[in-house]
Amino acid sequence: MKLEQLVTNVDIKKTINMKNIEIKDICYDSRKVTENCIFVCLRGINHDGHAYAKQAIQNGAAAILSETELEILEVPLIIVDNTRQCLAKISANFFEHPASKLTTIAITGTKGKTTTSFMIKSILESSGEKCGLIGTIGAAYGNKVMPLENTTPESYQVQKHMKNMLDLGYKYVVMEASSIGLKTHRLDGFDFDIGVFTNFSHDHIGKSEHKNMEEYLRCKSILFRKCKKGIINTDDKSAKKIIKNSTCTIYTFGKNKSADYQIKNIKLQKSSNFIGVKADFQGKLSLKNAYISIPGEFNAYNALAAASVCDILGINSGAILKGLANTKIKGRMESIDTFRSYSIFIDYAHNAVSMENAISTLRKYSPNRLIVLFGAGGNRPKIRRYEMGETAGKLADFSIITSDNPRYENPMDIIEDIKMGMNKTGGKYIVIPDREKAIEYAIENAQNGDIIILAGKGHEDYQEINGIKHKMDERIIVGNILQKLKNKI
Repeated sequence: MKLEQLVTNVDIKKTINMKNIEIKDICYDSRKVTENCIFVCLRGINHDGHAYAKQAIQNGAAAILSETELEILEVPLIIVDNTRQCLAKISANFFEHPASKLTTIAITGTKGKTTTSFMIKSILESSGEKCGLIGTIGAAYGNKVMPLENTTPESYQVQKHMKNMLDLGYKYVVMEASSIGLKTHRLDGFDFDIGVFTNFSHDHIGKSEHKNMEEYLRCKSILFRKCKKGIINTDDKSAKKIIKNSTCTIYTFGKNKSADYQIKNIKLQKSSNFIGVKADFQGKLSLKNAYISIPGEFNAYNALAAASVCDILGINSGAILKGLANTKIKGRMESIDTFRSYSIFIDYAHNAVSMENAISTLRKYSPNRLIVLFGAGGNRPKIRRYEMGETAGKLADFSIITSDNPRYENPMDIIEDIKMGMNKTGGKYIVIPDREKAIEYAIENAQNGDIIILAGKGHEDYQEINGIKHKMDERIIVGNILQKLKNKI
C-alpha cells in the first residue's frame, strides 16, 4: 500500500522527508522489522519504541511513525499525537477494513469474558455459521488456535486476524475487550456491531494496569461508545455508570423483571455424565430448560448474555439451546468424559482466588469427596504458593501436591513452600512430584461420586522445565490412564 493511502484519516502534526513510497507491512517491534515496512514507535511500561527507530531503519524500515521529531534523515517521518491510536487506524487501512464485512461482537467485564465468548461461538456454529474468536486462549479460526501475548492483542493483530477470518469465509468474530485493550486503543479503527457487559469487580489495579477502580470502570465503558448495540447486565450495580455516556442502542439482561432478557429458575444439574446448570429465559427470548454445560450458577448469566447476543443476531432457539449445551472451553472448568461414576475437571486455577472459586463452585454439587491436584509456577512470587496450599487445605477434602511449571526452580522447593500453607490447615494431602503419576494416582483412587480438579495447567499443553517446554496435555494423559484401567477389566 502507498504511504499516503496508509495514513488516510490519520491526524498528522508534521511530516519530514515525505514520499509516497510503497509500504509492505506495519511493525512496532524493532526486532521483528521487515523490509519496506513502516515502524510505529510505541511507548510501553518498560520500553519506548522511539529509542529503537534508528535500529528499525537499519533493519529495513522504510518509514517511521512517531510522537516526536527524531534525528532521521533518510526515510519519511510522520509525527502524530498518539502512535497507538494511529497504529489502529493505519492497520485498518492496511487490511482494508475487514470489520466492515464481518459481524463483530465484543465482551467486556471483570469475569465471564472468555466463557461468554465461547458460548456465542458455540451457538453460532450450531446454527451453521463460521465464527472466529480472539481472546485469552488466543486467536481461534481455521481449526487452529494461535497464541496471543494479551487477551486483547495490539490493533495490528486484531485487524490481521479479522482479515484472515474474512478470507477463510467467516461471517462472525467475537472477541474479549479487556479494559487495558480499550484504554490503549487496541480496538480503535472500527466500531463493533454488538458490545456486552458481564459484570464489574475489583481487579487490574496497579502500576502497569489501572491507577484506581474509577479508571478501570471508565475504560470498560469505552466499549459502549464503540458499538452499535450494547447488552448490559442490569443486575450489576455498576451498570448505570457503564452506560452513562454510551452512544449505542441498549438492551438489558438479568433477573430483574424490567430487563429485556430475563433469567429464571436457575438450578444446578448433576448426573452421571453431566455437571452444569439449567435455567429458563424470558422476555424477548422465551426458552424453557436451557442446559448449560459449564458448572456454576454465575454461568447462567453468561449463557443469558450469549443467548441475548444471538437472539439479536436472529439465530433460532434450537441453535441457542444446542450451543449452550455443547459449549466447552479448553482449561476453564473443562469436563473430561470418564464414563465412570466420578468427574474430572481441568481448570486454569493457578492462584488462591481462582482455586477458591473452582473448589467453591464444584462443592455446591455435593461430591462424595472433592479432590484437588495442583502445584505452583516457578519463578513467581512465593506467597502464591503458601496461599494456594492454605486454600486447598481449608476447602478440599484431599489434595495431591505435584509440579506445575517449575521453570528454573527445583520442583521440590516449590512443593515445600506449598506444604507450609497446607500445614497451617490440617488438610489431608499426599505429595507426588511427577504430575503424570499424580494424575494416575488421583484416577486410580477415585471413588463413586468424587469430583477431581486438575488445577493450574488449564489450556496449556506443555510443562516448562529449565527453559524448555516439554509436551504434556492433561487431556491425553487422562485418556491414556482411563484406557489402561479399561483394559484391565
